[in-house]
Amino acid sequence: MNSLLFIEDDDGIRLALKLALEDEGYEVREAPNGRAGLEMFAEREPDLVLLDLRLPDVSGFDVCRQMRSNSLVPIIIVTAQTDTYDLVAGLEAGADDYLTKPFAPKELSARIRALLRRIRPISPGHARLVFGDLEIIPDEGKVLRSGTELHLTKTEFRLLCELAQNPGRVFSREALLDNVWGRDYFGDARLVDVHVRRLRTKVEADPANPRHVVTVRGLGYRLQS
Repeated sequence: MNSLLFIEDDDGIRLALKLALEDEGYEVREAPNGRAGLEMFAEREPDLVLLDLRLPDVSGFDVCRQMRSNSLVPIIIVTAQTDTYDLVAGLEAGADDYLTKPFAPKELSARIRALLRRIRPISPGHARLVFGDLEIIPDEGKVLRSGTELHLTKTEFRLLCELAQNPGRVFSREALLDNVWGRDYFGDARLVDVHVRRLRTKVEADPANPRHVVTVRGLGYRLQS
């Protein structure tokens, strides 16, 4: 049974989704604000976090950053905010996905299942992939730059491995959504752009002038040495 931590200040929404997700077979712990959520997260790390952005004490952005500072647990933003800036800022803070309210509980459950599938190890294939100072070891879930291990989220790792197993090939955003997020994913290409930017801050010596994860204007992204 996968455990979820749901941080949401609206009692009605929290109860309704808790009951719906428990019917789907999840163990759901709930927190009414950011501080309580962080305390529960520290007590026992869940398999996945559902996080509202607008909380009454600590903002959801700060909660996400604090969790991401010491954990790779997948995080889905669940929010009424439809502003593009807020959604992108939430992803930049470390979230893996988002849903805007209102939505059907079945859609949320589908997103959760897809994300939990994505965070499992990728299929074994190449023992070691080297791109200049960047070294990727898929079977061990490790990425090193100049010999120093990098700390990537599971989504970032899968994105990098997808590019690395086809070096030089240009991937469209749609292809990366299918291959990394899953063919049953309902989101849009903004997720790819945000995760590429975040990935570059970790694998590139100069993220503003990337050497490895390169944009091919009008087409998508490729990985090169």
